[in-house]
Amino acid sequence: MSEKLNQLKEILGEVSDLGHAASVLGWDQNVNMPPLGGEARGQQLATLGKIAQEKFISDQVGKLLDDLKNEFAPGSDEADLIRVTSRNYEKAKRVPSEFIAEQAIVTTKAFEAWVEARGKSDFSIFRPHLEKVVDLVHKYISFFPAGNHPYDTLLDDYEPGMKTSEVQEIFSGLRVKQVDLIKKIRAAKQVKDDFLHKKYNEKKVWDFGEAIITKFGYDWNRGRQDKAPHPFETTFSINDVRITNRFEPGSPLSTLFSAMHESGHAMYEQGINPAYERTPLEGGTSLAVHESQSRLWENLVGRSLPFWEHFFPEIKKAFPAQLDGVSVKSFYKAINKVEPSLIRVNADEATYNLHIMLRLELEIGMVDGTMKVKDLPEIWNTKMKEYLGITPPNDAMGVLQDIHWSGGSIGYFSTYALGNLVSAQLWEKINKDIKDLDEQIRRGKFDALLAWLHEKIHVYGHKYDPQDIVQKVTGSKIDSAAYVRYLTKKYTDIYGL
Repeated sequence: MSEKLNQLKEILGEVSDLGHAASVLGWDQNVNMPPLGGEARGQQLATLGKIAQEKFISDQVGKLLDDLKNEFAPGSDEADLIRVTSRNYEKAKRVPSEFIAEQAIVTTKAFEAWVEARGKSDFSIFRPHLEKVVDLVHKYISFFPAGNHPYDTLLDDYEPGMKTSEVQEIFSGLRVKQVDLIKKIRAAKQVKDDFLHKKYNEKKVWDFGEAIITKFGYDWNRGRQDKAPHPFETTFSINDVRITNRFEPGSPLSTLFSAMHESGHAMYEQGINPAYERTPLEGGTSLAVHESQSRLWENLVGRSLPFWEHFFPEIKKAFPAQLDGVSVKSFYKAINKVEPSLIRVNADEATYNLHIMLRLELEIGMVDGTMKVKDLPEIWNTKMKEYLGITPPNDAMGVLQDIHWSGGSIGYFSTYALGNLVSAQLWEKINKDIKDLDEQIRRGKFDALLAWLHEKIHVYGHKYDPQDIVQKVTGSKIDSAAYVRYLTKKYTDIYGL
């Protein structure tokens, strides 16, 4: 290995260490930090972010990248490391370290305001903080050359190379098909799910979720699960990948599906090639591919009939009173009930993408100036009525339900729906390669599935761009056809369409 590559890796390792240290502070902020710790935490995150930024965009890194750009064979790990690092460097070079520090302080305060606003269901508490976040988003976009749409700059941070117009095109075709499917379901006899909303013991639900993800293959020697206001996964190293979860009394079994979802993210991170540790090749290649892993485990596995043919006797034993007289088929139909709902993370598969399309429209509106932050609650409620036929009774169940905007993560939401599409594309390929997959799931065996995902997706980390790895594994780029086939088949069976 060349001496210059060693020098570059040493610097990248230090940048990675600083980023992971900030992640530890972010995790602690959600899980453990006392209410008055926010201001100091913001300063700490700002300092780490500023140091990492200055270290990464140094002239030394630029010179090393320039010297190494033609040294390695195309397709080698070394060449891909230089390619990905160079792209990140060119982007980061445009963003002043002072901006990174300012953003850390603003978003930390915004997170604390969001927690309070959500708790009190009062958007006015969060509004001035979100306005500052949006101002910083506009400032961030100004650091880059103008694209076809200002939102392109933000989207590229989460889906490298993807354009706003591409996402809008995918969604416009998908929206029509999903709305048509929902209309057919509404005309059919509704399934019963009252037993899902009875009182369930929180600890028993929590423990059952942990038992499920243990069988999936989540490695507890390299992970843990804690409580937080919003479920998430965070990575400090390949050997320290953590998840958080929450318990909602009104939807108690959603804790199970959140555990499956976050473990999907975590198993991706745990499966990355250890050689990529402390380099820009560590971590998933994009949020859509990352989301494909979480949605695959949560929905294509966790909401499937074979899955519950295995686990239903166990959950019925844990909750005999709540599930008395309930059959596995009735339970399967209930957890897949299609009904417009207020909360995105609890939405069924047939309506979920409409939540994402709503948020995408609002984000684009905030970015291009056609929507003002002060008007978001009213716009949100209007679009919920238009898209899903329901209106939130308060801000907590409406515009304040998601954590992402408080952290400055604007440009992010479309990746959720794109992840759904990728999960279905992967699922079709997996079923071709693992002929008896349903039977394995029915027996509670997930090792072959996890091994396939490790081999085809996880191990590569950020080596391939998202569209490239989807093409490499499935034979086509991100496309909605497989997802539409999956939804149509599933709900035709459940609702007798």
